[in-house]
Amino acid sequence: MLKVGLTGGIGAGKSEVSRLLASYGAVIVDADKIAREVVEPGTPGLAAVVAEFGPEILTGDGTLDRPKLGGIVFNDPERLRALNAIVHPLVGARSAELEASARGEDAVVVHDVPLLAENGLSKLYDLVVVVDASTETRTDRLVRLRGMAEDEARSRMAAQATREQRLAVADLVIDNDGPLDALEPQVRKVWQKLRERAAAH
Repeated sequence: MLKVGLTGGIGAGKSEVSRLLASYGAVIVDADKIAREVVEPGTPGLAAVVAEFGPEILTGDGTLDRPKLGGIVFNDPERLRALNAIVHPLVGARSAELEASARGEDAVVVHDVPLLAENGLSKLYDLVVVVDASTETRTDRLVRLRGMAEDEARSRMAAQATREQRLAVADLVIDNDGPLDALEPQVRKVWQKLRERAAAH
């Protein structure tokens, strides 16, 4: 099995690359998505969070009030540690389950990790794929497609690793500066390389 770390700055198009790789047969492990799943209503994860932080962190329909919880933990390192102590093991267990579901020795498991470069996680993977796009392209996408104000888009990007830091940990780079139809052939080529590496692994 080949373990791949997939990363890219906000607006670079990592989600689209992840979707294409899944369509070719990669097993995708998306930590952000899993972190949401493990605290859905009815899960032991949500019950543990409520036990720790109280029922006021729930919305009227019983789902987690993320902004409210965020307001509590992001100003208090102790509370953030308490939250992470609940959520991280659940995410780890679910990630391991997904990884174990990958069939065959030549399976390709892609971990979608937004903060891979920031958290120095490249050593955890056999290979790191970086989705790259210029600051201008990313700003344009965030403003045009996500409705962000330009200054918010730029401050979000500034809070992440620089392009240079991400490219420094890349084994393979997907250039997503152009239109969407230029992306698919590149991702297909990368997929071929990943399959070859997995077979030789």
